[in-house]
Amino acid sequence: MRIYGLAGMAVSAVFLTSNAPIEGQGGNEASSILAVVAHPDDELVMAPALANLARKGSRVTIVYATSGDAGPGVSGMDKGEALALMREQEAQCAAQALGANAIFLRFGDGTLAKAAGQIDSTAAKLRAKLREEIRELRPQVVMSWGPDGGYGHPDHRMTSAIVTEVLQEMNEEERPRLFYAGVVKGRIPDETPFGLWAGTDPSLLNVRYRYDGKDIASSHAATQCHKTQFDEATRAALMPFFDKAAWQGEITFREAF
Repeated sequence: MRIYGLAGMAVSAVFLTSNAPIEGQGGNEASSILAVVAHPDDELVMAPALANLARKGSRVTIVYATSGDAGPGVSGMDKGEALALMREQEAQCAAQALGANAIFLRFGDGTLAKAAGQIDSTAAKLRAKLREEIRELRPQVVMSWGPDGGYGHPDHRMTSAIVTEVLQEMNEEERPRLFYAGVVKGRIPDETPFGLWAGTDPSLLNVRYRYDGKDIASSHAATQCHKTQFDEATRAALMPFFDKAAWQGEITFREAF
């Protein structure tokens, strides 16, 4: 069962800015955008791009594979359903701040990579659910974690792998474009709390989506929603750090296919 958030769903054409146009041969329209992530707060790695797309009229949907029931963050809460419900509420708040809709698939946090080759595994069930969501939503563009999972988190890596698997089996006419979020190598210093984040050679980041102050403001508002995950000081510092250090005015992606 999927649970929807409460953001607007207006659809219109939007132009995505990149070194090489992402719209392909047939035109510039990218009116339906789907971000597939593992946990509430994962949307923040691409938040300014999602905010900009939504502000310019695209229908933006964020699918959360899990509801973060295993990660207490700074909440002091026990693992389980109550924490998952709280983090879903925070994700709905964040999605609304970005102008997006939220869908929760409610698979177990930390379980996506467990026995992934088994027919009854969480990975197999997630694969089936993502096929359904993509078939129903029919996005032009899908965004997700890259193979590195940002900083190697197994749920992030598995989400990326399953999204890739689902899209690569589709025929060319129906397949959305798939963008992996990535950070230019060397921009995040090793001595920072984000020093374990993977870097990508800039020549591979062939989609560069520019954002502005309004998008950072929306992203900062989204960050403030995640009160169980980050303390007040971290929430205040997160977007300024990524804006100035990692992104420097553009969210970078690598196109998968």
